[in-house]
Amino acid sequence: MTVKGLIAGLTQQEDLNFLLTNRIPRAALTRFMGWFSKIENPLVRDFSIACWRLFSDLDLSEAKKTEFKSLHDCFTRELRPGLRPVVTDPAVVTSPSDGIIGAHGRIADTELFQIKGAPYSLLDLLGDPALVERHRNGRFLTLRLTSSMYHRFHAPSDCRIEKVTFIHGDVWNVNPIALKRVERLFCKNERAVLETRLATGEALTLVPVAAILVASIRLHFLDVTLNAESRGPVAFPCDANVRKGDELGWFEHGSTIIVLTPDQFEFCDNVAEGARIKCGEPLLRKPAA
Repeated sequence: MTVKGLIAGLTQQEDLNFLLTNRIPRAALTRFMGWFSKIENPLVRDFSIACWRLFSDLDLSEAKKTEFKSLHDCFTRELRPGLRPVVTDPAVVTSPSDGIIGAHGRIADTELFQIKGAPYSLLDLLGDPALVERHRNGRFLTLRLTSSMYHRFHAPSDCRIEKVTFIHGDVWNVNPIALKRVERLFCKNERAVLETRLATGEALTLVPVAAILVASIRLHFLDVTLNAESRGPVAFPCDANVRKGDELGWFEHGSTIIVLTPDQFEFCDNVAEGARIKCGEPLLRKPAA
């Protein structure tokens, strides 16, 4: 068995995986990774990327450039132009990122699920009763980004970003093992709530959720980086008009984005739990009037 195969086998053991990725000083390790990943030293960079390959299916063949200044530079890599075409149908909300589709479905009044049998509430996630009302009985979808994926996220539709709220919290791992064991995990982790309004007037909310080793969430339209040193909740009123496919920001490792829409939206045929999806592919559709 190869070293990579041995590591994969060990990390698939749930007790060991949870111990190694959660029962450690999560916040301290995350701050350290934020510093370490930005070291621009060829030896540090090459060793770090080599270790990363051992623990993941990292594939850099789509990257815009072939040389990176640091591990951080590799994490936040751009892709070559044209690799993530966006569905142009204005009735379709596209995936804001590459990811694995997790729990999704109808919001039962104000209750949704991180996995089957593990509910949490919109109010605990969003912290704003008015925003909760916009998504009562709506639709939700969870996208999980693994560490090796493209980490930038994009506008899922033409929309106006009206407000961003950063909510300070923990940095639990967000893999399926942790989601089974940590109640209301998304409501405990650091997250940004992006309130947007579609061109046709409907509310669409994106919630990028941080996780262990995710040193920051970068938001270009605010020219701000939210990280473990930020203190929240902090609200950033804004009035940023973005087009479908525009880059909104990035994670500095891998994490989760929760997509929330009103009840008139329906899931597209390609949406299934466990399916891999790429940025720009269809997620939800607004039925014709």
